[in-house]
Amino acid sequence: MPHLRYCSGMRPFLLRLALAFCALSGLLCQSSSRLRADLDFLTSDVLAGRLSLTPQAEIAARYIAADFQKTGLAPVNGGSYLQEFPLIAYRSDPGARKLVLTRKGASKAFHAGSDFTGSFYRDIDIRGPVVFAGYGITAPEYGYDDYAGLDAAGKIVLIFDHEPQENDPRSVWNGTGHTLHAGRWTKLANARRHGAIGLLIASEPARQHAGALDAAARPAAGRQSQRASAPPQSLDDPEQIPAFSIGDGALAELLSTSGHTAAELQQSIDTKLQPQSQALPDTVVEMRSANAEQHRGISLNAVGLLAGSDPVLKSETVLLTGHYDHLGVQNGNVYRGANDNGSGTVAVMELARMFAQNAARPKRSLLFIVFGSEEEIMLGSFYYTAHPLRPLASTRAVVNLDMIGRDEQHIPQSEGVLQIPADTTNLINLVGVYYSPDLLAVIERANREIGLQLDRKHDRDHILNTLFRCDHLPFLEAGIPAVWLFGGFHPGYHEPSDTVDRLNFPKMEKVIRLAYGTAIEIANAPVGPRFGPAAR
Repeated sequence: MPHLRYCSGMRPFLLRLALAFCALSGLLCQSSSRLRADLDFLTSDVLAGRLSLTPQAEIAARYIAADFQKTGLAPVNGGSYLQEFPLIAYRSDPGARKLVLTRKGASKAFHAGSDFTGSFYRDIDIRGPVVFAGYGITAPEYGYDDYAGLDAAGKIVLIFDHEPQENDPRSVWNGTGHTLHAGRWTKLANARRHGAIGLLIASEPARQHAGALDAAARPAAGRQSQRASAPPQSLDDPEQIPAFSIGDGALAELLSTSGHTAAELQQSIDTKLQPQSQALPDTVVEMRSANAEQHRGISLNAVGLLAGSDPVLKSETVLLTGHYDHLGVQNGNVYRGANDNGSGTVAVMELARMFAQNAARPKRSLLFIVFGSEEEIMLGSFYYTAHPLRPLASTRAVVNLDMIGRDEQHIPQSEGVLQIPADTTNLINLVGVYYSPDLLAVIERANREIGLQLDRKHDRDHILNTLFRCDHLPFLEAGIPAVWLFGGFHPGYHEPSDTVDRLNFPKMEKVIRLAYGTAIEIANAPVGPRFGPAAR
């Protein structure tokens, strides 16, 4: 074999590259002990499950922020490694919930729990005529608008959950997967833009998933936690509107003056992809909700910056993110959240160390964020996208790590829904890459040296709502390529048995390397990945 020859100018570059690789290899060799040490603290009795608005959650945030500072990251929020955001914690009063239908002067009260469910962060009592708005979607890219020609101003809007044709793998709506239009926050914001004063969401009649009031979809007894206000609106914004979920019986009653059954309306929409929106004659509804407990508080995002090396590109940003909060103590049990999301938290901390200690700085800047209040419906990440510390317009991609340390196994909700391999010890799911084939290609290239099994099944599923369950979501809604690196659901998810001893540390280290390789390619590429699904 002939010897390779290099010009003398290449030797210093190759030497630096080799030294950088050796340094990185050394860092990776130390990863497991550092990951375990951080996890032992974050999942300890002292931190009591890191529930939002508790002193333990604040301790966790400050621990992460202090580690960012010790690592050598720079503060980005007026000299602080913390971003405060306000929220309202509340516990609803079940006896004060009401949904009342009035027709021809006669009133019918639906039953809370069996006919409807829902709450709101402030006490409400609203009354208005009802209009039906199909799936509640405005999607110009599909030439579809449920609100076209419909006067929703001052009305309570009734809609189906999810989106059209979701059981058809050939559908333009991402086949059997979800698009962002299926999300409840998207639908709520759309109803508000059209002047609605309230929203009623019914599970579509022909469905493969559990309805909102079906037993499989209800939380376990004794697990009602304090909830928080809807993102990303102001806590004192009087224009926020409530949303209740209603069951099949209430849906049929509300639509009884339309001349069509709910199933007929859904079939017509799904077949023709044409809205069937209409005012519902002689249909007035009252929505009422009150809270037994309510208080304001401050939650925290922990944030640190590694400035880029390129004079121009350093103004652009790649985000590496996770969340540190979990479910606290319930019924005397500590919900330690070792996988959810202690695993992602310590991974982001480790990634910060790896990048900071590598002499070869990326061209673009890296922002490391561990969000608070994800379990309260991604409030920390929604707040960040509404109040970014680096411009969203120059944020090129988000790599979010959440639940990366357990091997995927079926839970009751996934049985018969997902195809899960028998061996998932080397598997990681990619959630959200439907919205950026460019980002998917970067991840696949980074994985060539790592050898993880990459799985996109959650981007093709509409039953588990995985697209809408993590901190990548607000960035996708902002039009930024974002991926959730997700080990998958498993027995013990959101249970006290989610403990450190059950984690797969070798896989965690591989996922960290995948995140590192993905981030560094994006940070050094001439252009960032584009946002937008591939043409079908």
